[in-house]
Amino acid sequence: MRMRLFAVLAFAATLLSGCGYNQIQINDESVTAAWSEVLNQYKRRADLIPNLVSVVQGYASHEKEVLTRVTAARANVAGMKATPELINDPEAFAKFQKAQSELGGALSRLLVVSENYPNLKADANFRDLQAQVEGTENRITVARNRYIKSVQEYNISVRTFPNSLTASVMGWKTKANFTVDDEKAISSPPAIKFDAPAAAAPAAAPAPTAPARPSPPGY
Repeated sequence: MRMRLFAVLAFAATLLSGCGYNQIQINDESVTAAWSEVLNQYKRRADLIPNLVSVVQGYASHEKEVLTRVTAARANVAGMKATPELINDPEAFAKFQKAQSELGGALSRLLVVSENYPNLKADANFRDLQAQVEGTENRITVARNRYIKSVQEYNISVRTFPNSLTASVMGWKTKANFTVDDEKAISSPPAIKFDAPAAAAPAAAPAPTAPARPSPPGY
């Protein structure tokens, strides 16, 4: 009896492996892990913003538009539910990406403000926060790249035969992935001009002075 049960289980395992079930599960776990790291880095960036805003406000309180924009963008991101199910909903994923992109843009403008305030740039707290923000942006890029690769592998596994049959039966679909923030802009070829700058026009030569006319005789 045990031998028969073992044989049935072995056959079932072989069948599941052959139809791609196990591989799809492995790829799905990789996507989940990669997504968790993306959220971790986004949260790290959001946690840095309040302190950064506070320091900048101490030196540039009249930069209200920039300060308000980054604060509002952070609040918008915080109000979104970044659950694991988000990656299975293309529309919700697109909204999440848009909100994070807006926060990144607002944060960049906030950092640019420092260029106009030497005392702010010299502040040790600001320099430390700026370094942490820049480091976090790099980590976000790495985490996003890993997520993109994991999703690509998963999507291939559920779309290729015979795995696609298993995915169809189980109701597994492709997952949403990150896209370029400004795809239209980067798809346009850059305008490159090789024209040399116009040379300055030479100074006009002084007009020749007319020779003195001789006086008539008798004068």
